[in-house]
Amino acid sequence: MNKWKCITKCARKAQSPAESSPRAGKEIMVPETKKFEIEIGGKTVTVETGKYAQSTNGSVTVRCGDTMLFVHCVVSKEPRVGIDFFPLLIDYEERMSSIGRIPGGYNRSEGKAGDKAILISRLIDRPIRPLFPKGYRNDIQIVAQLFSYDQQNQPDTLAMLGASCALMLSGAPFEGPIGAVRVSRDENGNMIANPTHQQADKSDLDIVVAGTHDSVIMVEAGCKFVTEDDIMNAVEFAQVEIRKQCDAQVAFMKECGVEKEEFVNPYDTSEIKKIIDETAHDMIFDAYHNFDREYRQNKLEEAKKLVKEKIDALPEDDYIKKIMEETGIDFVAEEFKNAEKHIMRTMILDEGVRADGRKPHEVRPIWCEVGVLPRAHGSAVFTRGQTQVLSVATLAGPGMKQELDGVDPQTEKTYMHKYIFPGFSVGEVKPLRGPGRREVGHGNLAERANIPALPSQEEFGYTIRVTSDVLESNGSTSMASTCGSSMALMNAGVPVKCMIGGVAMGMITEEGKEPVVLTDIQGIEDFLGDMDFKVTGNDTGITALQMDMKAKGIANETLRRALAQAKEGRLHILGKMREVISAPADHLSPYAPSITTMTIPVEDIGTVIGPGGKQIRAIIDASGAEIDIQDSGVVTITSNDQEGAEIAQRMIKELTFKAEPGMVVKGKVVRIIPIGAFVELAPGKDGMVHISQVCNERIDTIEPHLHIGDEVIVKVIKIDDKGRVNLTIKGVTEEEKAQFN
Repeated sequence: MNKWKCITKCARKAQSPAESSPRAGKEIMVPETKKFEIEIGGKTVTVETGKYAQSTNGSVTVRCGDTMLFVHCVVSKEPRVGIDFFPLLIDYEERMSSIGRIPGGYNRSEGKAGDKAILISRLIDRPIRPLFPKGYRNDIQIVAQLFSYDQQNQPDTLAMLGASCALMLSGAPFEGPIGAVRVSRDENGNMIANPTHQQADKSDLDIVVAGTHDSVIMVEAGCKFVTEDDIMNAVEFAQVEIRKQCDAQVAFMKECGVEKEEFVNPYDTSEIKKIIDETAHDMIFDAYHNFDREYRQNKLEEAKKLVKEKIDALPEDDYIKKIMEETGIDFVAEEFKNAEKHIMRTMILDEGVRADGRKPHEVRPIWCEVGVLPRAHGSAVFTRGQTQVLSVATLAGPGMKQELDGVDPQTEKTYMHKYIFPGFSVGEVKPLRGPGRREVGHGNLAERANIPALPSQEEFGYTIRVTSDVLESNGSTSMASTCGSSMALMNAGVPVKCMIGGVAMGMITEEGKEPVVLTDIQGIEDFLGDMDFKVTGNDTGITALQMDMKAKGIANETLRRALAQAKEGRLHILGKMREVISAPADHLSPYAPSITTMTIPVEDIGTVIGPGGKQIRAIIDASGAEIDIQDSGVVTITSNDQEGAEIAQRMIKELTFKAEPGMVVKGKVVRIIPIGAFVELAPGKDGMVHISQVCNERIDTIEPHLHIGDEVIVKVIKIDDKGRVNLTIKGVTEEEKAQFN
């Protein structure tokens, strides 16, 4: 029995004065709304439409607990002219008001989308984009807005469900619906659908699966060394929930009376295909059967030139010329790409040979090096085929952690990875700008891959930042960044638990033939293939994975085979990495800051900070060190030189000094009276040495033996009930004096 139901709210007349229009003198009708409810992971999710944003093509609100999103879809009436791609735009927005907070920053404004919003935008985009027919070029924008957040029920999969619902209601030729679910598991190994943040944080598995009623289209995961079987169990568990979501959406679409547009590509390009087959087929075939990349590129350019000349020779009123002029679309380039795609895929499916001569299971040649940069704290270059990445690790104190001004419970990060993809890496002229959505996504994947291997903050108190600069790109730079980051961390002396490697998998499918899974795909196999599946981990377990499909899904058996083949490739890559570095360096770079940790009484934190921070600023100015004080009283001193760390540590000890019986201290004589001398033990904290405690023999006056300004080693005899400290000089043993030499 289905666990969802459709509910219709009938229109009702407004009753309150606020709902009537004084200008028209008529009552306003509350809009008719329709909604359905579905149970996911034991929690009710409600999807409603008809009340808000009526100018959109499709709009829904999605609610689970007190997490509530508005999701809107707008479809342009006409196709965009002059483009050769599907113009789908996904924007996910988080309002700080959703958790009752005002944004930080000077303007107190949300500003541009943060990394988390970009990652969720990509998460929504990836399973939706493959489900539109070829040739569809109408602009579609989906905006998902988080307006209420209980910080329990995570909004990303709810936004994905809402996006699918809004698209279904828009009537666009969307070949969905899709469902989406996050899966974790409890300490007993039981799967949890759409876990809370707290449940996901405790779990060794955090995976988002999206797909249609029949197949998986997208997978995104961060894990703590789980097995391939664990991943498949989670995917199969997710598919049950996804089917429920898809069934509910189909019924809801019928309930709302929506008719989906039937799209037929209005342009017939068969004449172009025929010209390419007659003019360039043999040249394209030759290009792909010569495994030198430069030869292939030159041969393909030559073939394109011949085809262009053939097209240019057609009469001006020829249909092909007319539709290209009318639409601004280069249909010749599209059909040429299709010809390449057919030949490359046929080679793999029928001959078992790839564009560079490899067999499906083979990994490209690998070479690596570490310690490339003399002043960096850790560096590594990872090269696989024609993909090359330079990763650089930088260590800093805890004060350099990244503070997150977002709506999630996580408020800071002590490990950051940044991925940089310049134009020169693919031989293009391109302005250097900030990271785009792709760069943010690739950087996040490599970051998640290495986090499970990092030591805890208690074990290694540094803030760590790794940058991965792509120097050359021909496939899977994110996996090269993962490998390079792991090696750079080890070169920096970070005591990682293990080495992390990664590999990108592809797939070629054709109806009636067994799908072929490809290990370590290069750029053209990603461009012309059906899958991009990245898997990272160590020898025994997976730490992250990301799967995107260009086809309309993947069978579970093929996914299982891809995971097994990915493990073989990952083990091979890890072996090559270990030939260069097999364990973390036993010391940090001399240019890395040192970290000293000490603990002070909680009641002394205010003393160390001082009024308005005056005291701690004085310590920082005197030592040049960075000082971080936690509420527990743990003080972390980060300094680029040992002397600065010692100065800071000494000043903090002096401020928090408390005399105890038996303590031996080196102090300075600051005052002399007839019966003894006062010795400064710490700034503002004195004790008295009675005249009888100065020398072993009896003396009558202090001055011949002690003078103001003398440094002496004293021991605390006792502290009386008034807090006065009594000291001795003669009671200090030679062994106790030796510690100050």
